[in-house]
Amino acid sequence: MQPRQPTIPLIDRRTLLAGAAGTAALAAAGFSGTALAQQGLKLGAAEAFSFEGLKARARDLAAKPYEAPPNPKPDVLEKIDYDAHGKIKFKPELALWANGPSPWPVTFFHLGRYFQKPVRMHVLDDGKAREIVYDESYFEMPADSPAKQLPPGAGFAGFRFQESRSGHPGRKGEKLDWQKNDWVAFLGASYFRAIGELYQYGLSARGLAVDPAVGDRPEEFPDFTHVWLETPGEAAEHVVVYALLSGPSVSGAFRFRMHRGKGVDMEIEQELHLRNDVARLGIAPLTSMYWYSETGKATMVDWRPEVHDSDGLALWTGSGERAWRPLNNPQRTVASSFVDDNPRGFGLMQRDRAFDHYMDGVYYERRPSLWIETLGQWGKGAVQLIEIPTDDEIHDNIVAMWVPEARAKAGNSYNFRYRLHWLADEPFPPTLGRVVATRLGNGGQPGTARPKGVRKFMLEFRGPALEDIPFGIKPEVVLSASRGTFSYIFAEAVPNDIPGHWRAQFDLTVDGTDPVEMRCFLRGGDKVLTETWLYQYWPA
Repeated sequence: MQPRQPTIPLIDRRTLLAGAAGTAALAAAGFSGTALAQQGLKLGAAEAFSFEGLKARARDLAAKPYEAPPNPKPDVLEKIDYDAHGKIKFKPELALWANGPSPWPVTFFHLGRYFQKPVRMHVLDDGKAREIVYDESYFEMPADSPAKQLPPGAGFAGFRFQESRSGHPGRKGEKLDWQKNDWVAFLGASYFRAIGELYQYGLSARGLAVDPAVGDRPEEFPDFTHVWLETPGEAAEHVVVYALLSGPSVSGAFRFRMHRGKGVDMEIEQELHLRNDVARLGIAPLTSMYWYSETGKATMVDWRPEVHDSDGLALWTGSGERAWRPLNNPQRTVASSFVDDNPRGFGLMQRDRAFDHYMDGVYYERRPSLWIETLGQWGKGAVQLIEIPTDDEIHDNIVAMWVPEARAKAGNSYNFRYRLHWLADEPFPPTLGRVVATRLGNGGQPGTARPKGVRKFMLEFRGPALEDIPFGIKPEVVLSASRGTFSYIFAEAVPNDIPGHWRAQFDLTVDGTDPVEMRCFLRGGDKVLTETWLYQYWPA
């Protein structure tokens, strides 16, 4: 199980030059005076940088034995626990680009127990890069903080982009204070996340997944070891970040082109090189939390009706089919594969937006949905979904990713491009009716003895394609299952006077406890009216 990453204060996951002489030297190397107004940040010597050069560096790195990032004073970092880490705050007046030219200043995370590997940060301008050198003075911390025992230049754990200095409009239209609000955070291994359309953090993305849930084989967590922050102009509409990835089995070069709009869009280009064979190579991996929803909840396990960052996996296949797979909290770790050829996209969604379905001040109803829009040809493979048992909301137990069909062997190289959409909903929603609830109960009919081995399913669909069904006409329920038999099958309009809100009901009779793979959609004549509901049912 993967622990949720405690980010601060988001609640949930490196020759010093100073003074006039240093500034003059930087300007001569290609840095403008405005870009150098760093209010005390210490910078290293200038070096040439390009994305092509970074790719070459990643290729060269893959041909050498792996070297883990240095860990400065592990005994001290162990003392910087969650509480101690939360008391260490980066001083906003020292933010990179606090006074421009970028509209979005950058602040940095401190090292600690949960983030012990330093990331070497660089500022990039006009093809020249300079390292931002760590100094204790950048942070506010208590006088007795263990962080004061770290050596000079210990490094940073990660970084985040603050909201625009001109003030991004918040949910209620007010301008957000950039010193107190951020919209992208990179912290821990290759994890990163962004704020959604509803101004809330939730699930995470990461650069790469290496062997998650592969028997007894431990999962690897490669790190973004070096980061380059490209200096944008005052009128910039996006930010660009470069990162070097390194792990025992892989190295890679990444470019992120990120835009802050209604939510956050990220265009990602990556080149990967394998040092070792990898059993499960996860491209564009998403990591989330699902404990329980309206589908099922143990009696009195928690006071809230639902607890999840995401409630389903949405798929848009290469053939054009739209599908929805509600998430499970299984009794054991389960990996499901949805085979495809050049998928159009997939994502972990939070569809349920009703506060009274959660009743919690941490705003699960505002958690972002995250959609992967594939760019270019991805070929054959599968969207794989990994579900891990959990009994609490503090653990990330859901992973969704693309896994290429061909074996990931040492020496292989990969190039992928895709776009991440951190929004409230899918960026390209279909007109089809979509699954809005999956409910289970005892099978059989009211007033009769409920038979054993029979489970009732009630699926709710809603969408424009269901709004034009003539009065008195009911759509056909199209069902299939890997085993078992169906009975009491029918569709009806949900009696709430909401146009286009229908439900399908049916019973499944099945023997044994092996899982059952199920499919369902609604059809009117020869016209498909809804996306395909996919479900993995585990008989008790």
